Amino acid sequence: MQLTQAPRGINVVVETSEAVYIGRVGSVEGRRMQLHHAAVFPLTAGQSAEALIRKTAKFGVPVEHQSLVFEAEGQVRVRRLGDVPKA
Repeated sequence: MQLTQAPRGINVVVETSEAVYIGRVGSVEGRRMQLHHAAVFPLTAGQSAEALIRKTAKFGVPVEHQSLVFEAEGQVRVRRLGDVPKA
């Protein structure tokens, strides 16, 4: 799904080249997204984002931010957290 297609109120995974953002969609304005009850996972070289995402899908989002606004630069993909296979 595209960033602008993310429905409000659902948990999504936003993968960028630098980090993975997971949380409930609040609003989307252009490339700027607001997530509620969100977590940010910075990626290091060679780190598997998929393993981290699957673990979060299985055990839940470790909330770090009640409200988080970020620019989705270098976006790789957006998907529903509920669509992620639970590892």
